[in-house]
Order: sequence, then structure tokens, then C-alpha cells
Amino acid sequence: MSDQTMQLSLGPVLYFWQKQDLLNFYASVAETPVDIIYLGETVCSKRREMRFNDWIQLAEELTACGKQVVLSTLALLEAESELKTLRRLCDNGNFKVEANDIAAVQLLSQAGIEFVTGPSINIYNLPVLKQLHKSGMRRWVMPVELGAETLQELLSQADADGIGETLETEVFAWGRLPLAYAARCFTARYRNLPKDNCSFCCIEYPEGIQSRSQEGAELFTMNGIQTLSGECYNLEFELPRMQAMGVDIVRLSPELNGMEEVIQRFHERIHADASAVDNRIPLGQGQCNGYWYGKPGMEWVEQHSM
Repeated sequence: MSDQTMQLSLGPVLYFWQKQDLLNFYASVAETPVDIIYLGETVCSKRREMRFNDWIQLAEELTACGKQVVLSTLALLEAESELKTLRRLCDNGNFKVEANDIAAVQLLSQAGIEFVTGPSINIYNLPVLKQLHKSGMRRWVMPVELGAETLQELLSQADADGIGETLETEVFAWGRLPLAYAARCFTARYRNLPKDNCSFCCIEYPEGIQSRSQEGAELFTMNGIQTLSGECYNLEFELPRMQAMGVDIVRLSPELNGMEEVIQRFHERIHADASAVDNRIPLGQGQCNGYWYGKPGMEWVEQHSM
């Protein structure tokens, strides 16, 4: 944890996009003031528009643009072939790795390689934080269901324990929240297809499939085996509070459209007078921020630390 200005990160793309759409997306964000970019498939190994060498080439190109690149791993591994790819990622030799599964933590720890843990790694208390730090974790992304009070307590405990100076903290601050993973593919089920013969149909839903309540509220977004929040999580008004806490990095989760605007808004709030930034809702999406305040995640709490 440092006293420097917070950095902006762009998390891994959670959806299945056409390869050219993905490359176009990263070409556009390469010109934005985002500092760190996470690359890789974190949801389903059957999404193979981008192969390992494609990700490495893209990582090299973004590095040449001045970005810090981190390679992200799957959050749910189910086959030996997935472990083989995981080993290759962990042994890439050039880029940091975000471990989204304990198998990745084990491989990186055994190899003596420092790593990042993603939001799917359950870090809820100081003993777990210390154990992972001892194993080589040097950055952690707070699980999305935790709130400000828990984060403040954990950071204070980490400082008192002496690990705070060598540990970066990253908070998921914008985008649909990754809530859960399952062995069953919800998109294939929606199309009445078996998971093993899914025809890669989730590529037809570049923003996932909205699941609404009987009252019409956006409850969830189905994305293959992953369940996302229905509404957009937005902590842009909480950036001053995060800065005061000692949060090092705030994460934005990619969406196919309008991402440059979101990045610019967060950049301005971090680096400029917050009062000079208007308060309109990004992209016209519904918003939620309940988890940050210790409330149901789908709620929107009108408490701005501005």
C-alpha cells in the first residue's frame, strides 16, 4: 500500500467476443489513460477466438504502448487440458499473472513467482491475506461482495502486521459484477443446447443475456458458466475515500461500447477536481453500489464521499 495517486486498471474481458472486435477494443483503449490491462480468458476454456500466442502478442503490443500487462487465468478449472494451459500461462516468463483459482496460486507459489489474486479468490480476513502474501501474492483484488468497512479493517490489520508496504490493493469499481461460476452453461441451456455441444453460442451475446424479475428489474446477466450482476456497479463517487484508505488501483470491467468514456471519467475523478466532473450515469445504465456499503449488492446508495 502506497501514498501515490491511485492507478486505473482494465480487468479481463468477461464476455466472448469475436477476435477482431477484441483486437479493435484493445487498440482503442491503448490510447486511453488506463495504467494496467489484464488479458486472458477467465470464464470458459472453450472460448478460443484468441489462442495463447495471440494473447502474448497482444500483451507485447500493449506493453510497447506503455501499459502494464497482467495475464489472467480461468476462475474454474475442470479438465487436464485447462491445467496444461494454466501451466503455460504461469510459465510465460515475461508478464505478471492474475490467479483466479487456487490451482494457479499453487503453481506460481511453487515456482517462486510473485502474482496477483483476482476477485474470485476468497480473501475475507487477515490470516488468508497473510498466507497468500507468504506464498507470493503482491497484489490482491478485493472480492466484489465485500464493502468499505471490511476493506478498511483489513488494510489496517495488514499495516499493523507489517505486510502492507509490500502489498497492493485493487478494488473492482465499475462494470457488471462477477458473482458466481458453475459447471453448467446457462447460455447453452438458454439455447436448449448441451454444454459439450454448445456451438459457442455465447459469442452471439457480447453483453451477456439479461435476466429480469417478474417486476422487470435487471437481476442478473448470464454469461456462459458465469453469473454477473444485472446492473452496473459504480464506485466512481467513492474514489476520494478509496484514496484515503490507501487503495492502490481501481478496476474497470470491459464492455464492448463506451469504455473510453468510462476510463476518462474515472481518470478525471482521480487526477482532477471532482467537482469539475459531471454526475451523469455512464452509458445510461442502471447502477448499483450496495455491497460497498454493506447492503444488498443490487441497491443504489446515495452516499457520495465527494
